[in-house]
Amino acid sequence: MASRAIASALLTLMLQSVGSAAELVRIGNAGRESFSFTPANIGKEVGIFAKHGVDLDIAGFGGDAKLQQAMAADAVDVGLGSGPGMAFIAKGAPVKGIAAMAGPPLIFAMVVRADGSVKSVDDLKGRKVAISTVGSATNWLMNEASRQHGWGYDGFTQIPIGENAARIAALKAGVVDACVVDIGSALNFVQRGDGRILMRFGDVAKNFIMHVIFATDKAIAQRPAALKGFLAGWFETIAFMRQNEKKSVAVAMTVMGTDESTTRAIYDELMPMFTDKGQFDPKALAVLSRSFVEMKTLPSEPDMSKLYTEAFLPKN
Repeated sequence: MASRAIASALLTLMLQSVGSAAELVRIGNAGRESFSFTPANIGKEVGIFAKHGVDLDIAGFGGDAKLQQAMAADAVDVGLGSGPGMAFIAKGAPVKGIAAMAGPPLIFAMVVRADGSVKSVDDLKGRKVAISTVGSATNWLMNEASRQHGWGYDGFTQIPIGENAARIAALKAGVVDACVVDIGSALNFVQRGDGRILMRFGDVAKNFIMHVIFATDKAIAQRPAALKGFLAGWFETIAFMRQNEKKSVAVAMTVMGTDESTTRAIYDELMPMFTDKGQFDPKALAVLSRSFVEMKTLPSEPDMSKLYTEAFLPKN
């Protein structure tokens, strides 16, 4: 009995030692309810980040602009945002991209009403399509779809409406003929029998960086080991998610507030989007650079090599 008590005490001390050695990393994401950012929650839940010596404090923000503001204010160390958000760095934001976490924009889909007259994208020429905001990824994707159809950049009349729910409401009310929303909203719309998915955007921008992991300049300078630990944990979590759908869906449900069937469908749609190693693809960077000018986010294309570093990526 004494030996068991000693062993138990030693185990407790070891666990306390491991816990105290874990370094807290403050994580901010651009959308609390987006599946794109749930790997942080999943990896924390199953203990992957702890294994790499980091503990996560996770907070959600309403979009890239607010996330970048939080990083500039030193409220978070690492930001999970969008590829287009790299333009903030060119404007002077004190951050850098440290990993390309997702490629093609599989997160977005265009939906139309079930009882509407729109049967194909060609039917939408000159008609109204709801997007989030001017200068957003949804805005650029619609411009790119128009360009690829040979209509220039104004083949659609784009109506900035805001949140996904507002765009869906405008479509149902007949204010617009289609809307671009995240895949979760699109799947819910279809499952309710209100409409159908007209287009997914993975083929519109095959070379793209939909999501980027950012770190503040302060964290880069002062906490390199923590950043390496976080990225090692992140990419191990992506591998875990590919092999463990049930657990991944269970955790994502609690974060997103969605039911199991919807979350499972989102998982199936979006898992191919995640990168396994995080390198910044030069072709995708070129598309992003071009998009900054086309969206009038920047007056000219920046030197993209100054906006990111791959120094913290896992070496294996």
